[in-house]
Amino acid sequence: MRLSLMLAGFLCATAAQAQDKPVLTVLTYDSFVTEWGPAPIIEEVFERDCGCDLRFVAAGDGAALMARLLLEGDKTDADVVLGLDTSLTAQAAATGLFAPHGLAPAPDLPMAYDDALFTPYDWGWFAFVYDTTRLATPPKDFIELGASDVKIVIQDPRSSTPGLGLLLWVKAAYGDRAGEVWAALADNIVTVTPGWSEAYGLFLEGEADMVLSYSTSPAYHVIAEADVTKEAAPFGEGHYLQIEVAGRLAASDQPELADRFMAFIHSPAFQGTIPETNWMYPATTSPAGLPLAFEWLIWPEKSLLMSPQEAQAARGPALAEWRAALAR
Repeated sequence: MRLSLMLAGFLCATAAQAQDKPVLTVLTYDSFVTEWGPAPIIEEVFERDCGCDLRFVAAGDGAALMARLLLEGDKTDADVVLGLDTSLTAQAAATGLFAPHGLAPAPDLPMAYDDALFTPYDWGWFAFVYDTTRLATPPKDFIELGASDVKIVIQDPRSSTPGLGLLLWVKAAYGDRAGEVWAALADNIVTVTPGWSEAYGLFLEGEADMVLSYSTSPAYHVIAEADVTKEAAPFGEGHYLQIEVAGRLAASDQPELADRFMAFIHSPAFQGTIPETNWMYPATTSPAGLPLAFEWLIWPEKSLLMSPQEAQAARGPALAEWRAALAR
């Protein structure tokens, strides 16, 4: 009986200690929290020193994070949002939900980026990925793609940051001609998925010749699968750059812990996980450098990127052009 009472007391004390830990909630996108994504490693390392319970909450693809924030407002349980990009930061800033982070700019971006509310954690170029065993000669630009019978799968710009990035890519490259480009591309599109994972899965299943993804995606296949058949097609117009960011919510009930996590984002422990779990370039390269497979990736000669304000202004017209083309 005494042993049972002691064991019960120990279990109660352990449970009480767990409940006493402050909880930090990070709202992010689905692929970040998968067992092969960055979240499990980051959670383990951060909790080791913070004396807290770090909880990642997934909310669909990147653009879905913005929709959830608009719905929940300052009633959200999240302390940090991780997974917006510069196509959404102007809209996010306008909500008044975010607090300044006070961090220095990330040093290893291909373009200067400094935002008082949002700090980058990774970046990469959007690209169409193909299988060299199924498509020997990929299109060299959007015009050639639209004139071909190559089938593609893309993501919905209303729920997915890659999908929105594609709209801005075409708009940045072609301006007033973007509608014509989409009209030519409409017959190439097999389907439009809510998020990146669904689209990439369809491509791997052979449902399309190319998929909208990232120039870094082939590195996954090389490192994780020893598969060298996946490549990103270099496009002559240049490639649109995605900078993914994190921001602290002003209504957080754990402001000091949230600030601590924001600073942790640029540590080697966090940044070192990015290349081989999120398969992007880190915003701050760790001392270990990049995996060898990253040296084999395409490096676009031209980077396209609208400012957050330009992206916000272009979003509505670009979406209208895209919907009109696909409705024909």
